[in-house]
Amino acid sequence: MANTFNLDNIRVLTHSAIRIQSNAGTVVYVDPYDLTDAPHDADFVLVTHAHFDHFSPEDIARVAKDTTELVVPASMEDEAPQAGISKVHYMNAGEHIELADCVINAVPAYNVEPERLHCHPRENGWVGYIVTVDGNRIYIAGDTDQNPDTLQVSCDIALVPAGGTYTMDAMQAAEFINTISPRVAIPTHYGTVAGTPEDGETFAAQVKPGIDVVLKLGR
Repeated sequence: MANTFNLDNIRVLTHSAIRIQSNAGTVVYVDPYDLTDAPHDADFVLVTHAHFDHFSPEDIARVAKDTTELVVPASMEDEAPQAGISKVHYMNAGEHIELADCVINAVPAYNVEPERLHCHPRENGWVGYIVTVDGNRIYIAGDTDQNPDTLQVSCDIALVPAGGTYTMDAMQAAEFINTISPRVAIPTHYGTVAGTPEDGETFAAQVKPGIDVVLKLGR
């Protein structure tokens, strides 16, 4: 049984820019992008893939401090130095690492729908992450469709893209959530680069009872 987790400790700042803080104060950002503030409070920055709205060196600089560590897919070895962070962890799907009071598991993220196979092909080796913190498994899916690998994910809280075009749309994302059945579902990746502001409500309406949907998109 997962421990009680304060959902206020998860923020969706914009698009897929996610901030997670543990009860002990460890701060993890995933895919910081298009930020308006520069808090320089990140202990760890996780990047799911190399697209500009997920790997933004400018925005990583806004959250980074002297001791920040970077986590990226192993396939991003050439791009990672652009972030200007000296300590980098390279991960393949299926691997895990322990960082402070968090365990980071990398999971596959890729498209299978024919119209977007070229956006996030499986062979790129891009990932999502399961961040285990305070006894809870928090799944950040990255840019992906429902696929045979994502269907194997077990988590307590799931943050999934719902904007369509490059990822699952709101209806597909809800179907995915209904299949993997987390305790809480939070839609991301809609309203700006992809999708519309209404996608969150569309997603929420299609998720089955018993799964709490929380809309957290900041802007």
